[in-house]
Amino acid sequence: MILFTALLPPQDVVAALESELARQGVDPALRWSPPSNWHVTLGYYGDVPEIPELALSGRPAPSLRIEGAGTFPGVLWLNIAGEGLAELASAAGAGADGRKYRSHLTLARYAKEDPDAGKAWAERLMAFRTEPWVAREAVLMRSDRDERGTSYRVVERYPLNG
Repeated sequence: MILFTALLPPQDVVAALESELARQGVDPALRWSPPSNWHVTLGYYGDVPEIPELALSGRPAPSLRIEGAGTFPGVLWLNIAGEGLAELASAAGAGADGRKYRSHLTLARYAKEDPDAGKAWAERLMAFRTEPWVAREAVLMRSDRDERGTSYRVVERYPLNG
């Protein structure tokens, strides 16, 4: 089973983002993630046979906000900024593989051969900002793939202090 820990944006942040995307007009050239899949990954564990032991409950709750956008090859994302996020991600295992942690919310995917598709959208969304919110819990999520695409479901919840 493929597992990762994440923070889920609250409904008012989801609504603000949905409104912004509706205002911008969604580009069919991109494969947009449904709002039900929006999350901020903390730690990625990959295909593991059992649920890992995680010491996340009771950790300080980070204060977050969306500000700006960017791309990885084939991925359009929104930047997640805030106090306490890097520390929580580190506790969840981010960076254990030697890669630098980059807090983000994946919005869409596109053909890596067409980097301009993502770059244009990143520029359009660069000024998008949300009000800050406090993440009251981290979640362990399972990723499942079928003919309809990828879906995520919460396996465990870790309440945060704050």
